[in-house]
Formats: sequence, structure tokens, C-alpha cells
Amino acid sequence: MEPQTSLSFDIVIALLVTVVVFFGFLREKQPPDLVALAGVGLLLAVGVLPGDDLLSVFSNSAPITIAAMFILSAALDQTGVIAWMGKLFKRASGKSWLRAMVVMMLPVMVLSAFMNNTPIVVILTPVVMSVAAAQSKSAGKYLIPLSFVSILGGTCTLLGTSTNILVDGVARDLGMAPFSIFEISGIGLLMAIAGVLYMLIFGWWLLPSRTAFSGSFHPAPEKHYLTDLVITYSSPLVGQVLEETPLYKLDGFKVLDVLRGDYSLRANMHRVKLRAGDRILLESALDDLIELRRSGEKIYGLEEGTGQTILEPISSQETHVIEAIVGPEARILSRTIADLDLRHRFGVYVLAVHRHKTKLTRNFEEIRLQVGDTLLLEGPKSGLERLYSSRQFVNISVAEPKELRRSKAPIAIAAILMVVIFAALDIAPIAPLAIIGATAVVLFGCVSSEDAYSSIQWPILMLIFGMLAIGNALQSTGAINWIVEHSITKVDDVSPMALLVAVYVTTSLLTAVMTNNATAILITPIAYAVAVEFGLDPRPFVICVMLAGSASFATPIGYQTNTFVYQAGGYRFVDFVRIGLPLNILVAIVAIYGIPLFWPLQ
Repeated sequence: MEPQTSLSFDIVIALLVTVVVFFGFLREKQPPDLVALAGVGLLLAVGVLPGDDLLSVFSNSAPITIAAMFILSAALDQTGVIAWMGKLFKRASGKSWLRAMVVMMLPVMVLSAFMNNTPIVVILTPVVMSVAAAQSKSAGKYLIPLSFVSILGGTCTLLGTSTNILVDGVARDLGMAPFSIFEISGIGLLMAIAGVLYMLIFGWWLLPSRTAFSGSFHPAPEKHYLTDLVITYSSPLVGQVLEETPLYKLDGFKVLDVLRGDYSLRANMHRVKLRAGDRILLESALDDLIELRRSGEKIYGLEEGTGQTILEPISSQETHVIEAIVGPEARILSRTIADLDLRHRFGVYVLAVHRHKTKLTRNFEEIRLQVGDTLLLEGPKSGLERLYSSRQFVNISVAEPKELRRSKAPIAIAAILMVVIFAALDIAPIAPLAIIGATAVVLFGCVSSEDAYSSIQWPILMLIFGMLAIGNALQSTGAINWIVEHSITKVDDVSPMALLVAVYVTTSLLTAVMTNNATAILITPIAYAVAVEFGLDPRPFVICVMLAGSASFATPIGYQTNTFVYQAGGYRFVDFVRIGLPLNILVAIVAIYGIPLFWPLQ
């Protein structure tokens, strides 16, 4: 085949911006949605992307459907459906790892086929960790399978992942017939069964026994107390540098903060020159606290009978040290710990931060939070409860009870079933059905309007809109045709199966290093164009992109549930490679040989 599309200025710019965006995803210096939108802005500025082409991406039904499914998933969460499933899992797990795996995998796979799998993994993570503790086993033996089986469940229906919905939307824009909700269920089930059997047979030997972040700390006494003390004007501590005072060196005490007015001096606390009125936050056991109050003068080497009051207690309260993780849906992503102001808002202190096996205990308040960051938090029970009710952190030390709208659970389940059944019967397209279902769960009180809006992962939607605009630029400039004509079509006598392998491998590799949604938007039109160029049916090739874009197991960054359990289970990067790469290869073989059985290539 002779190339028909010549290289033009617009094609060069479109390809160059796409490459820059790709490397922006790899560097992870800025959030993916911001990187994609910056690429769109550049294309608009140079005139490669007309304004009308940009606005046309908002007519794509996929992002709206994804937003509605986020709300439906939140309804199942708020009404306790997922929590109820977690209780059943904990009760039925027993003491056997194999039994616990079977009990966990089957319901997770079914739920993931019809709702966003992220809240499933987030809610079940502390439950799974408590089951592991009850069995005296490492949480590392359970959390990777939890993420993997939720991903496999998502390949079983069109609603299973945002990638599936998005590929369907892009395919419609290319002129293809819409996918039905169960059209991919046959091949998806084959992949899921293969993946589950692989984990049950080889998982125990391949899965690591890792210690979570908090396990690297010495356990605190059962009852620890924070004591807030004020330095009086008559105290000999006035004018002394904190680290040089006996107070700083007291056995059994830990100075957590120095407060001067409303300002925390924690960043450079040990060098602070104390003033009258400074408040010092100490951590100690109850016995040490009582001793401090009884014999303050003696501890500081003062003469008895001076009558001087060194420290005046303001308040004391029991504290708890727990481990929390930043969830994929948190609104605090990219904000610094200092910006959160947890001390003022909740009375909670961040003791340490963990990311990618790096424990940061100094100057970590300037760290910008990412999905999966693990924090060691300390504070009173009431403050920690208020912090968790804000839904910015997930307590992975213990499953926290929360107020649920259990009486509304039947309505939430009915809404999901309505969408599934009506879509399966082809009564209406998925997008309007999802919107109707999302509206119903809000109107009937399954989820509040505030929680409905907050459940929508706006960065994902912005990423999708941005990548759709870049995809439009690649299409309208002829860059897609140029890629096809100057790459794979130059190979003589290439077989349809070889093309299918190339599409799957390319999609899988890109998904491993950047977001699956961005990969799907870029590769779907290329896969379509390749099939058309060779006179093949494009449908199986688009389905190949759909499956490969979801089935990402070899890295902790290829899928957000992998990123979440990466920190919660104390895993290393190599753990995902060791157990995930063989699974990637296995499901790839099943998909590549199974797709032609359901959709002939020619």
C-alpha cells in the first residue's frame, strides 16, 4: 500500500503535542488532567484545533455516562451495600487463605462488572487487612488479588470500567454501531476465569509477605496522651532554646509542637527560643504526665520552695495512632500537608508520610499528596472521626463504622438493575439510562446532592475531555492516517492475527505507563483505521483496545486500584511485576485467541 497522506505542518504539530503530553504523563510532575488540558491549550493557540472541534467533544456521551455511574456507585456505597458485602466476606473467610480468596473474589468480580471498582477496593481494603490479621497472615497476600479481581470483573460488561464506556463513545464517533452492555461478557468471563484460577493456584507462592507502613514503627503504648502546656511569665524556660532545655530531653515524653498564638513552629521546632505564653504539645503515658505535674520544679533542677510555676496544663486527652491512605477520589490530591491544616481543623497531627517505600518524617508538610500516599496520624478519637467523615483519607488500620442510609439500599440496587436490564433489552441507550438512574438515587435520598457531586472524579472527566480534544486534532489533521500508512501498513503480508497482537500489546504497554483512559482515546481510532486499511472488521480490534486498556496488572501505576493497594499492602514495585506480568501475558493470550471466536476478524 502506497502512503496517501503527506506530512503537513498541522500533522507535525498534532503529533508533537501528543508526544509532549505522553512524556508529561510519564514524568508525573503535574496531574494528568492538567497535562492533557495544557496540550489542548497549545493546539488551540497554534490553530491546529479549531474551537468547534473542541466543543464537539462535549457531545460525546461517554464522559456523561461515566459521571452518572460514579453517582450510582456512590449510592451503593452510602446505602451500605458494599459494607454489607464486606461483613459477609469477613464472616465467611474462616482461617484458610484459599477460602478467603474464593469468598472475596466472586462477589468483588460481580460487583465490579456493574459499578466503578475504585470504591469497592477502597472500602474492602481495611476489611481484608483485618481478615489477614485474624488469620495471622500478611495483608500482602490479599490486597493485590483484591485489586486484580476488581479489574477482571470490569472487563465483563460495558459498564464495568470507564475505559469500556469511553472506547464505546469514541467508536460511535467513528461511525461504529454502539456496543451492548453484555457484548463483551463472553470474552471478559474467559479472561476473568483464567485470572482467578491463576491467582488461586500460584498466588500463595508469588504474593509477598509485606509489612504495611505502620508496621515499621514501634507500637505505641495502649493509652497515650497529648498534653497541652503553657509557659508562664515566671518560668525559667523563657528565653531558652527548646532543644537545650531539660523538657526536650525528658524520658517518656515527646515534644510534638510549639504553638505561638495561632502559628505552629513545628517546622524548626528544636531551635525555637521559648517565650512566655508559648504552648508546648507533649505526648506521654498517663503515669509520666501525672509525675510531670507533681514534680515539675525538681525535674527542671529548680530549688524547692521557689513557688515558681514552670508549666501550666491546659488540656489532656487520650490519643490514637492510626494509619490512613489518600484515596483515588480525594479532593486533597496535589495539595500539601501544610495546606490541609489538620491541627486547627481536627486536632490531628501527621507523624510521618510514606510514598514508594520512602518514609519521610522531616519537612514532609510541603509534600504534595498523591493517590496511595500513606500517613501516620495521631489525635483524639473525636478529631480522627471528623477527619474520616470528610472522606479525604481511608483508615486502613481498622474498618471505621460510618453512618449509612441502609433503608435506601433497595432503591440503589433497583436503580443499578434498571440501567442494566433496560440497556440489555435495548430499550434505551446507556447514557440516558445512567442519567435517569443517577437522578433517581439522589431524589430518593440514597445519596445527598453534595455527596453525588463529590463522588464524580472531575480530574478523570477533565482528562477524558482533554484527550478527546487531542484525539479530534489527530483525526482532523490526518495524523491518524499518516501513522497507519507509515507504520504497520508498510509490512508486507501481515496477518489479521498479527495486527490484533500488535494492537493489544501496544495498548497494554501504554496503559502500564500512563492512564488507561488516555491510552484508550489515542489507540482506538488507530486500531479502527488499521482494520479499515486492511479491509478487516474494526469491531474486534476496538474490543481488543477495550480489554487491553483495562487488564493492566504488571505495574502499580497502570490502574488506580493498583496504586491504592500498592501503599496499603507495603508492596514493592517488583511485586507487581512478579505476579502481574505473568497474569498480563495469560489474559492477553486468552483475549487474542478468544476475540476471533466471538467476532471474526474478516
